[in-house]
Amino acid sequence: MSYLRNFVSSRCLFHHSKLPSVNTSACWHGSRTRLFSTTKISMTIMPAWVIDKYGSNDVLRFTRNASFPVINYPNEVIVRVHSAGLNPLDVSMRGGYGAATMSMKRDPLNIKQSGSEFPLILGRDVSGVIMECGLDVKHFRERDEVWAAIPPWKQGSLAEFVVLSANEVSHKPKSLSHVEAAAIPYVATTAWSALVNTGGLSKDNCAKKRILILGGSGGVGTFAIQMLKAWGAHVTVTCSQNAERFVRGLGADHVVDYTAGPVEEPLRALEKFDLILDNVGGDTELWALNLLKPWCGAKFVTLVTPFLQNTDRMGIADGMMKTAATVATKALKHLVKGVHYRWGFFAPSGPALDEVREMVDAGQIQAVVEETFSFSQVPWAFEKMEKGHARGKTVVQISKGGDDL
Repeated sequence: MSYLRNFVSSRCLFHHSKLPSVNTSACWHGSRTRLFSTTKISMTIMPAWVIDKYGSNDVLRFTRNASFPVINYPNEVIVRVHSAGLNPLDVSMRGGYGAATMSMKRDPLNIKQSGSEFPLILGRDVSGVIMECGLDVKHFRERDEVWAAIPPWKQGSLAEFVVLSANEVSHKPKSLSHVEAAAIPYVATTAWSALVNTGGLSKDNCAKKRILILGGSGGVGTFAIQMLKAWGAHVTVTCSQNAERFVRGLGADHVVDYTAGPVEEPLRALEKFDLILDNVGGDTELWALNLLKPWCGAKFVTLVTPFLQNTDRMGIADGMMKTAATVATKALKHLVKGVHYRWGFFAPSGPALDEVREMVDAGQIQAVVEETFSFSQVPWAFEKMEKGHARGKTVVQISKGGDDL
């Protein structure tokens, strides 16, 4: 269980500083001046960490010649990366996890050849500055400081620039530095999708609800604790004993140490819950749903699902059919017992990050930065995370300049 908790929650962040100087050009559209950035070398290349095939840590490669991102749609923006985040998902994607589904998302009509995603740039979190806006972008301007969670089917943030849809981007909290800001977007949008979109919670209906977070000391769990407490919920958390003080400091009302014995036993002695957020998976489904209030609309939402594994192993069509049959069977099985079984997934959302930004600037959510690395140490950060040495919000500081590049 400890391994699974670390796998779900551990993450690294990368900070870009001392960036190489850029030339700023201007073009006119009517009465509006639009700035865009070009590197001294060329507008067509940039430095980045890439992979050219799936595999272990040795597939990571630094290059100064990665393709410069291009605005293809009028609602897109180019962001100059100041801080970039690495999540366990990136470690898994490096090894090919989810490749079938991501390929379908990138190329729905299957026009391109296999392997066309390479060279692939990883990194799911970004905090930076907008350098260019598409013609239909209304809510952002060049030089705005922004943050975002990057969908896994897009090129990531371990690079100098990244292109995103404007609806995936939000203005960065004014109270956070770029390093601190990059600690939040991916876990925030994942927790938001699970609790709000799937679980049906909101700041208006959350007061006095009893919520259980299984695996609460990781990235998604620690964010969920703070958000739920800001909305007035009663939050119970499972974690190891050495994380108890940490999660209590974030607002957890009750903590159960899963290392002290079968965790379900002390949980059964508590009042039943309105919602359970599962970050652990495994055999938790065998007993956790019995902790919900029956016939009261209570929900069990798990973020540990076999969807991507099914599509990787069986192909898109068969994998999706297998997934649909599995979730439907489980949902029906528990519905007759008076509780709801749901799967939660990451969903990029600028509007969700707008709400999170307000909570951050109000002091209701904090960013936790535990450790930093340089840009040249990106492979080491992957290795530490893969071995479970990176805990919580580990930050990797990317120094762009000097010996790093």
